[in-house]
Amino acid sequence: MTTLYGKKQNAASLAERAGSLTQFGGVRLVTFGDGVERGIRVLEFRTGSGLTFSVLVDRAMDISDLAHNGRAMGWHSPTGFRHPGLHEPEGEQGLGWTRSFSGFLSTCGLDHILGPEEVPAENYNYPRKATVKQSLHGRISGIPARLTGYGETWNGDRCVLWAEGVIIQAAVFGEVLQLHRRIEADLGGNEIRLTDRVVNAGFAVTPHMFFYHINMGYPLVDEGSRYLAPIKDVSWASHESGGLEKQGVGYRRCPSPINGFSEQVWEYDMGADAKGHTPVAVVNDALGIGMLIETQKSQLPCSYQWQNFQSGHYVMAVEPSTHHAKGNLFARGRDEMIWLKAGEQRTYDTRFMVLDGAADIKKAEQQIAAIARQPDTDYPKPSGKFVPLHGAAGKKP
Repeated sequence: MTTLYGKKQNAASLAERAGSLTQFGGVRLVTFGDGVERGIRVLEFRTGSGLTFSVLVDRAMDISDLAHNGRAMGWHSPTGFRHPGLHEPEGEQGLGWTRSFSGFLSTCGLDHILGPEEVPAENYNYPRKATVKQSLHGRISGIPARLTGYGETWNGDRCVLWAEGVIIQAAVFGEVLQLHRRIEADLGGNEIRLTDRVVNAGFAVTPHMFFYHINMGYPLVDEGSRYLAPIKDVSWASHESGGLEKQGVGYRRCPSPINGFSEQVWEYDMGADAKGHTPVAVVNDALGIGMLIETQKSQLPCSYQWQNFQSGHYVMAVEPSTHHAKGNLFARGRDEMIWLKAGEQRTYDTRFMVLDGAADIKKAEQQIAAIARQPDTDYPKPSGKFVPLHGAAGKKP
């Protein structure tokens, strides 16, 4: 049964109480009409539990807004949610992506992630294309989806709100990759389920890299907000050479906004539970809210934490990934690139769960600690060890 407003409900009992489900929940397709966002199709989800979120159909079906009972959890940058026609992936020496970067979820890939790099392209068998200049975090987040369906479906006494679409990243003499995305939430629920399937729809063997930039902002992220994760080892920190303590910000707690703050990125080797799940949470004890993100260790074996506490850009991100933070050439050099043959695919399953109240936060903290206890110091020294990834499956055929 669906629990809504403290009562067990089914399709018949709700139909008796309202002429349409849209009175308190559902999925609605709208179009933005002004500024840099003009023309973007958006799916608005309302579960009736207080959970609301928006899906940008024309930006890879990424999640922009996310809130619970009016308390924002997703991050908005100053760029706005720019129409894909304004996206500049090759601009500014490959950093043009930052002019369109905003929202709770930004998908990175499909053939490249992390910083701009020039990488070999002989796999495409085109003499004029010996290399490819890849820009920051790849191309997928700026590509519109072909929306294949959305709505509300009753499965017995359970109502599922859902949307599906296909995002195609393709080039002549280049990659032909498809991202098949399905997003679900239950009526009356506080959870979002994301299922992604990346397919090589071409005939050339193609590199594949993938990660989620899950961006959380104020008021979930505020002074004292905590980062909880089953960290087995701290592998790397972008700011180690300058001194981990230089900015006075460790990995465990968020500070207030800091003028002139330089971003910090940590990479961790995370543990997993008996089912292979890796849970990571960001919690605000003062407000009694949190976000728990659960991925599959076998699908996304690496995990980064992005800290950008600069005034006006105040955000922290959880970033599960297929590859280590040192990037594309690093992966190729270690034979850890994922090479997809024609028709081959990879699947990624993620859950986003709202933690509503101290009891939810405590339960999540216990769940994480039972897998591995994170370092009890704010500035754990990175080991420099990068666990081997993907095995023989990562070797180019």
